[in-house]
Amino acid sequence: MEILNGFLDAIYGIYAGSGLMSLNWQNYIMIAVSIFLLYLAIKKQYEPLLLLPIAFGMLLVNLYPDIMSPPAVTMVQMSGANDPAAVGHATQQINGVWYYESPKYGGLLYYLYQGVKLGIYPPLIFLGIGCMTDFGPLISNPKSLILGAAAQIGIFVTFTGAIFLGFSEPQSGAIAIIGGADGPTAIFVTTKLAPELLGSIAIAAYSYMALVPIIQPPIMKALTTKKERSVVMEQLRPVSKLEKIIFPVIVVILISIFLPDAAPLVGMLMLGNLFKESGVVDRIAKAAQNELMNIITIFLGVTVGATAKGSTFLTFDTIKIIVLGLIAFSMGTAFGVLFGKLMYKLTGGKVNPLIGSAGVSAVPMAARVSQRVGQQENPGNFLLMHAMGPNVAGVIGSAVAAGVLLNVIPH
Repeated sequence: MEILNGFLDAIYGIYAGSGLMSLNWQNYIMIAVSIFLLYLAIKKQYEPLLLLPIAFGMLLVNLYPDIMSPPAVTMVQMSGANDPAAVGHATQQINGVWYYESPKYGGLLYYLYQGVKLGIYPPLIFLGIGCMTDFGPLISNPKSLILGAAAQIGIFVTFTGAIFLGFSEPQSGAIAIIGGADGPTAIFVTTKLAPELLGSIAIAAYSYMALVPIIQPPIMKALTTKKERSVVMEQLRPVSKLEKIIFPVIVVILISIFLPDAAPLVGMLMLGNLFKESGVVDRIAKAAQNELMNIITIFLGVTVGATAKGSTFLTFDTIKIIVLGLIAFSMGTAFGVLFGKLMYKLTGGKVNPLIGSAGVSAVPMAARVSQRVGQQENPGNFLLMHAMGPNVAGVIGSAVAAGVLLNVIPH
């Protein structure tokens, strides 16, 4: 009988310590959401490099919430003056009874998350992006900078809308930056302005980045005519190596002087690009765009996903954030196309308005969408390199928009 009771106690102990006792309906919904995101990342290949670790981080934290728990100290009563368990621990007498401090270490992802919380990972991601970015199309056609800037207008319009819906100024700024379609920038701004919204904003930002091929084409076609979409643009002029070396230096000087809050993002972006274009630090450039980029991507994705606990994620505010994020992204695409139409008129039909949609910062997917939609109207149309100008301008533009928000919003 004692053996049976002991066996039953062990079974109950395993059950009591399992997730069946601690998880609630919110956790199970988030588990289902994470599995759906894994499906999109693996089967549909929507931004898999980030969507997959984000989804798995979300899965982990809702199965085992303690993986994100912070360190803590508990007070344990001493069994006697020479309690061996208390050796090496701070002791304290409370109401005549002696206790010792027993530290409880935080969960694995809590420590990895500090790189997000302290704003370390996003600039390092930008360093790797800089090493992989060719600013040649932008240098060759400086007018495309206007399209990259126009695509950021949706950020500031959405900022006003978020305030109208009851969000605070810092929260509104963090939500609005989703419109830039730049995950690292969204995370960087949110950790400074509204860290409590990080899970919702990061997942919304990366989801919309992943859905660029679905969201953008209807907007592009609704705002342009067949004639405009069929425009074949002239070949871009060659860009010299000297121009490519000078460009990142000039950009970082100008932006850091006028918008110092954007310096961490723009500075790392331009440093990475200088690694690439200088041609004298190939080992560093390869490490930044491969090993470092891959490691930071894993840490960033998993820990951001782990902020999406069911109890904090499944709220009405999250629904509003997702809707506002979609509006911001759609408006960014629309403003880019509309400014493209304006350039079409001003140049006498030499600019295809479709390249304006690439002004959002989803590199290079947005440029590929411009190319695809253009070829649907004219199979001989090759817009990819032309669209890369606004696309890389959008990367700079989103960082500048982040600097503006951080500069004007008290935090």
